[in-house]
Amino acid sequence: MAEPTTDNQATSSGTETDGHNSRQAQLTTENLNALEANRQGIEADSANGDSAYGESTTSSFLTSIASEVTKGLYENGRRYHSFGTAEYGFPNDEPETDRLDMQHAMMTSLMSNRLFWAPINPNPLRVLDLGTGTGIWAIDFAEIFESAEVIGTDLSPIQPSWVPPNCRFEIDDVERDWTYATDSFDFIHARNLICSVRDWPKLIAQTYEHVKPGGYVEWQMKHPFIVSDDGTLPENSALQQWSASFGEAADAFGTSLSTTPRLKEMMLQAGFVDVEEYVVKLPIGPWPKNKQLKRVGAFELVNMVDGVEGLTMRLFSKALGMPVEEIQVLLMNVRKEAKNSRIHSYYPFYIVFGRKPER
Repeated sequence: MAEPTTDNQATSSGTETDGHNSRQAQLTTENLNALEANRQGIEADSANGDSAYGESTTSSFLTSIASEVTKGLYENGRRYHSFGTAEYGFPNDEPETDRLDMQHAMMTSLMSNRLFWAPINPNPLRVLDLGTGTGIWAIDFAEIFESAEVIGTDLSPIQPSWVPPNCRFEIDDVERDWTYATDSFDFIHARNLICSVRDWPKLIAQTYEHVKPGGYVEWQMKHPFIVSDDGTLPENSALQQWSASFGEAADAFGTSLSTTPRLKEMMLQAGFVDVEEYVVKLPIGPWPKNKQLKRVGAFELVNMVDGVEGLTMRLFSKALGMPVEEIQVLLMNVRKEAKNSRIHSYYPFYIVFGRKPER
């Protein structure tokens, strides 16, 4: 599997088409400053001296479906979704919803406290959030853009019932053929569809078909190949072993991670224009000196310590055939290394967006 390109984190590129300006999407000065700081590399905080951080038939049918969707499947003490035919690698129980909400806070902070970077219409009318999870992104968007009807879709019904009046959720599999009208969304967003998509070209083609001419589609994806710039991540470390095994498991699961660095290419092939890609560093642990990245890293440390079992158990046991006891030993060492402030590791995080051309 190809290694990610990380030597120019916060790299960007644009595509000129249809007579538009060479740079269609201008980020705010704040974002550009944050990207420049990220591009220069993350400076470790020298203060971290210790090695660890402290209706009738219809009604009956719907009832049956609702029961199927909500009952879930249990494996190794964790609950997973039971809707649709495709397996999703991660659980949907309460610990997982807590993790997802924490990840929302982390990624929003990483993106300079923005929900998206695409230069969308300031008054969007219809927005689709794919793989909405707990729905927190859709809810936040709906509260900010009261003009918009925001729809969040997911395999699991784990979203809250109290939501803004302009926000609603649907249980759906994004890889099935969509039933929405074509050219019907001003903006389509998706974040961290890791180990959930088996046919990325089809999914991207469906976003192209259903976004309005002039509308944008944006992907925000963690690329879980753990790296380090300063040699502090030992070869054959538990973090690297976990990262490599995670990639192998994703391949065996049919949801290859190698597609993330190709999102820009696939969007261009689908017909999008003004496609831009940014790759930023997502630190594991609060080792960076930069306050924003220190906060991001602290969130991700909790993810790697408290949430890594949910990210790992089904994938490694079912896709790789690893015994549960062996997985637990590996995760024990992963947690230990993640908490070691002398290891300056991070993930590449991709932000890719593009516009459907006007007709």
